[in-house]
Amino acid sequence: MDETLLRSLTPSVLGILVRRGADFAAAEDAVQEALVEALRDRPADQPRDAKGWLVTVAWRKFLDATRADAARRRREDRVDMEPAPGPAQGLDDTLQLYFLCAHPSLTPSSAVALTLRAVGGLTTRQIAQAYLVPEATMAQRISRAKRTVSQVRLDRPGDVATVLRVLYLVFNEGYSGDVDLAAEAVRLTRQLAAAIDHPEVAGLLALMLLHHARRAARTAPDGSLVPLAQQDRARWDTGSITEGVGILQAALARDRLGEFQAQAAIAALHADAPRAEETDWVQIVEWYDELARLTDNPVVRLNRAVAVGEADGPRAGLAALAALDASLPRHTAVAAYLHERDGDLAKAARLYAEAAHKATDLAERDHLTRQAARLNADVRGT
Repeated sequence: MDETLLRSLTPSVLGILVRRGADFAAAEDAVQEALVEALRDRPADQPRDAKGWLVTVAWRKFLDATRADAARRRREDRVDMEPAPGPAQGLDDTLQLYFLCAHPSLTPSSAVALTLRAVGGLTTRQIAQAYLVPEATMAQRISRAKRTVSQVRLDRPGDVATVLRVLYLVFNEGYSGDVDLAAEAVRLTRQLAAAIDHPEVAGLLALMLLHHARRAARTAPDGSLVPLAQQDRARWDTGSITEGVGILQAALARDRLGEFQAQAAIAALHADAPRAEETDWVQIVEWYDELARLTDNPVVRLNRAVAVGEADGPRAGLAALAALDASLPRHTAVAAYLHERDGDLAKAARLYAEAAHKATDLAERDHLTRQAARLNADVRGT
């Protein structure tokens, strides 16, 4: 089928699915999967009614996903209703599913994407944003993973590293507030840490606890974002911080450093500062150097540029930022912050407005818009 024609039909097909009772996010996923099927298979006998074909296939995809989600919920409900097990407690069904979706026949990236979609409850769009790839690319990746696992026996669970990556991404999505999954990710990671003696499992649990400890202070009563430097640290959960630091110290003592331990060390340094002004940014830069060495992740280097700006001054941070791809998510927002720190308020205001236009999260967009308005008011007042 003609790709241009199919994509032009997408909005009307999406509207039909919504009117039939599908929620918008599920309808979007179903239409994307139908498009992937049409473009992949390209049947020799082209349907006369392309729109009708697309509606039929998309509705079938939606029903399949709805049934799978209902089955997962029933499975979780059964787990919740079971009596508490004894001392030899094993992994619950949800965590077992994480391992099964991380099947050895899949590449790590495909296994993570499949698990996030099938078990974690994230939409294709959310997963694509986490991986910095187009939504259509991620839809194809998930479809390929589904086809692969449908042809193999799920009797060989995947590796721990892939499961950790999934839990990390689920926690981040829940922590952002888009999907309330953070507490569930912490619960499953606790179970994994109790079952598997591995420093990176402990590192991930410590990281989650340290970030989760700040959750109550991350938003104002009106729902707006509160940046880390402006948060009321009295609202941080000191019990979770103490537990997270203790778990991290024990993991680091084993001298098998991994990326989650390094991230947890950065979070611990933020948690250790009584006031934002007392944050040990020099040590944080050193940990970002370790993290960049371990992962070579561009987002890590972006966060490192912010830390360099705090440790060595905004111009040093801007120099570090100049070496990075300007299309990175939040690159413009970081540039705005560093230019504001450097005193160029007009340029910072323009960049904040540009970053707000690019933001996909509503709370982040509102925060960046307010930053731009605040600086524009300052510029006019001078």
